[in-house]
Amino acid sequence: MRSVSNALRGVYQVREIKSSKTYRDKAKAASTKPAAIGEDVDLTNYVSSAEAQPYQSDPSELPAKTKEQMLEAGVILDDVSQRSGTFIQTDNTPVHFSSWQEGIEVMPVSQALENYDWLSDYWWQAVAVDTDKYTANVELSQSNGYFIRALPGTKTIYPVQACLYLAKGKLAQNIHNIIIAEENSELHIITGCTTASKEEPGLHLGVSEFYIKRGAKITFTMIHSWNPEVAVRPRTAAIVEEDGLFLSNYVLMKPVRSLQMYPTARCVGENAVVRYNSILVAAQGSALDVGSRAILNAKGAKTEIISRAITTGGNIIARGYIEGNAPEVKGHLECRGLILQGEGVIHAIPELKGTLDGIDLSHEAAVGKIAEEEVEYLMARGLTRAEATATIVRGFLEVDIEGLPPLLSAELQRAIESSEKELM
Repeated sequence: MRSVSNALRGVYQVREIKSSKTYRDKAKAASTKPAAIGEDVDLTNYVSSAEAQPYQSDPSELPAKTKEQMLEAGVILDDVSQRSGTFIQTDNTPVHFSSWQEGIEVMPVSQALENYDWLSDYWWQAVAVDTDKYTANVELSQSNGYFIRALPGTKTIYPVQACLYLAKGKLAQNIHNIIIAEENSELHIITGCTTASKEEPGLHLGVSEFYIKRGAKITFTMIHSWNPEVAVRPRTAAIVEEDGLFLSNYVLMKPVRSLQMYPTARCVGENAVVRYNSILVAAQGSALDVGSRAILNAKGAKTEIISRAITTGGNIIARGYIEGNAPEVKGHLECRGLILQGEGVIHAIPELKGTLDGIDLSHEAAVGKIAEEEVEYLMARGLTRAEATATIVRGFLEVDIEGLPPLLSAELQRAIESSEKELM
């Protein structure tokens, strides 16, 4: 195994993250600034520190219950032979990080900042540090995250996997991730976020900055498996250069108290492409405010945003935004919602903005319930009502994701199927 870690013994010592005084001053000024949308979470209800965890050179030696929880979020630790790299962070401590493929780097972001002086040029460039109090808290807390990079021309043989694990109750887990695909590289990542407790409250604040260089490709599949008392506030942005591709897939099928995210991709190079796919299920008591945003600033840039939303009693706001600012750009936004229980609410908000002629932007949105005639049709062919309903829901959740590697496609489908019984 090729590992980027140093000779680690006992408890991993988190390095102090190097950050300029300018960023910290901006963060302090924004530390009380609420988000523009979504429920305002009171940060004082959470603690900011947790005990450091021991480093595990072999991730399969993590506790069985921990591995079981991570597996529900798509992270496999007993057999990493089909992974190009692995990163595991428990609370605020990186407990394992390694790379199995030459040209693929995986390490804590604190270590990457220490190793590479140039990395400071990427720090807070895709996401603004003063976006709101959540981004400010990530900067001020300095609680680590992952750095994943594909060197020029390198293509991942297998996905890189990462898990952000919330073990301590009432903790505000602060994460800052940097992902870079250098020129003509391909980087496939599956990341799972989950929690040890099924009932203790917690807060996950995650900043992720993606940089897709000329001719590069990033496929990023994120599976969330939280609990009904956890609040989640990811802040994600991507910058896509000429002929680059950013493919982002998000799956949430387990209960969560509150989720608000609005990832943004900026196409700054000609013929850059961005695709967002989201599969959302809101159980009773869950409040989801989820969207995707693409800014097309270069000639020939393209985007597709597809969302599937199901409520079994919770509330969903499904947003989508495409802005065209350059000639010959194309974008399509599609949001479909399914209400399985009467008290659930789905609010679709598709937005298009064009600033010049010669662009092609479109959207479609639909929210409704399962048609009774569809259920009766399947029942007439021998299915029970429950089986007929499950079949329709399964078909609704199927999203044809163009460009998804077969292994990731299979794992994405496995994650969906594993949640179907609980959903129904």
